[in-house]
Amino acid sequence: MSQTVDRALSILPLLAEGPADLGQVADRLGVHKSTALRLLRTLLEHGLVYRQSDQRYRLGARLFALAQEAMESLDIREIAHPHLVRLNQQCGHTVHLAVHEEDEVLYIDKVDSRYPVRMYSRIGRPVAVTVAAVAKVLLADLPEPERRAVAEKLDYPPYTPRSTPHASAFLDELAAVREQGWAADLGGHEESVNCVAAPVRGADGRVAAAMSVSAPNVVVTAEELLTLLPLVRSTANAISGEYSGRTPVEKATA
Repeated sequence: MSQTVDRALSILPLLAEGPADLGQVADRLGVHKSTALRLLRTLLEHGLVYRQSDQRYRLGARLFALAQEAMESLDIREIAHPHLVRLNQQCGHTVHLAVHEEDEVLYIDKVDSRYPVRMYSRIGRPVAVTVAAVAKVLLADLPEPERRAVAEKLDYPPYTPRSTPHASAFLDELAAVREQGWAADLGGHEESVNCVAAPVRGADGRVAAAMSVSAPNVVVTAEELLTLLPLVRSTANAISGEYSGRTPVEKATA
């Protein structure tokens, strides 16, 4: 680890003890005030420290947000997995759990279909954001300015004739998903594969993850898959209830 990074990281446990001024930080690190100020400015730019009106520094809100995000990413898969397995047992199709991290939507869990035809997807791999149902659920929850910014910087590959063609159409889809509370990908990524997804919400009501059921046309038609939507949504509600610490809204039923 470089000396600069080591010194910068050493500031965080110091401020965890309480606010400190520039001189205290410099003394604790054993460096000149100009060096300490440079390190603090870097941490300040990233929201990891905050300068109070009395010119003392404390830990920044971004640090707590990162810690919370990390905790949620670690916990949600463990909480959701039994529900995903139960849903898979009830419908027989592939079940996914996905989260939004930085600029990607990633699968963090998967329960394979019991049918011979399997979905080519892997845990840890990003999804096709402009067409995937889980991505639509996750991005639809973003505040409008963020949704627009994300939509405008994306590319829109024509995977199939049903793929989302451009940012305006994508924003319309996200608005509809936000309103109806679920999303679908009916042949948008692969013509022969359909998917329906629902949100998993945290204690703050925000979407923390998205879960979905996917199946190829040779196993079930798009219309038949859509009939599973109440089961998908009730499973997502059950996960949300457990994840947020509330009583589940409703239990999944066959």
